[in-house]
Amino acid sequence: MEISAMISSFLTHVRVEKGLSVNTISAYRRDLMKFNDFAQKRKLSLEAVSRDDLVDFLAGLYRQKLESKSVARHLVTLRNFFRFAQIQDAIPADPSINLESPKIRRSLPGYLRLEEVDRLLLEPDAKTSLGLRDRAMLEVLYSTGLRVSELTSLRVTDLDTKVGCVRCIGKGDKERIVPVGKKALAMVDKYLRDARPQLLGKALGTLALFVNRRGRALSRVGVWKILSAYGRRAGLRQPLTPHMLRHSFATHLLERGADLRSVQLMLGHADIATTQIYTHVVEERLKQVYKAHHPRA
Repeated sequence: MEISAMISSFLTHVRVEKGLSVNTISAYRRDLMKFNDFAQKRKLSLEAVSRDDLVDFLAGLYRQKLESKSVARHLVTLRNFFRFAQIQDAIPADPSINLESPKIRRSLPGYLRLEEVDRLLLEPDAKTSLGLRDRAMLEVLYSTGLRVSELTSLRVTDLDTKVGCVRCIGKGDKERIVPVGKKALAMVDKYLRDARPQLLGKALGTLALFVNRRGRALSRVGVWKILSAYGRRAGLRQPLTPHMLRHSFATHLLERGADLRSVQLMLGHADIATTQIYTHVVEERLKQVYKAHHPRA
């Protein structure tokens, strides 16, 4: 059987039967298309794929300079795919069953210093509709630590300016409520009043909070491009991404005494171990302060 045909069946299965998110299905598709290209070069059928072939494929990903976390994700995709193929009686045995996951190196997340955040927030021209939208968007990202997918899916009704919180749908379709700072709320109010109606134009039925110049919801790619441009203009040390603002949100909270459990809830982490990586950032910062100021450091 051709691998491409089984990939199509698998993707239909995870979409219809499993009900996985669009982002997860897209990641599965990218990973499997990459493996399909590899298999075609070796002229492999689905039944002919061996454990050694999978080892070679994963080793090739390392040679392409992929991080161990990305390689581990490809392995998870392959395991799910071949398990499905075996259940469908398309292969006699699962070649991925004894493969070990690569050890994931936990790198410290990049984050902005306070003065960099201040400089970044001043970049958008709040006298224009797009600039006002971008300023409100940056304020919300830094004030809440939302993921970019959570930001782009926000509706106007998800923000409660009186209570000072936002309702968002995170990974696994889990809903959570996150506090929003006064400065961010004030900027969003101004955006809703002075900019969003102009951007909507005739697209009055749009419910999305942040819209593009055609009145449609901003895409994740659109947000990445906007932030990248402002990061360059602000002269930041490294390319700005939505996740860097999320990292900055968590790091600055912990530096000011927030407890790890509260930060976990606000970030929407299912496991507190995921949140604990930020404690390493704070510890590293304390070491730098100690070395810079202690007389006998």
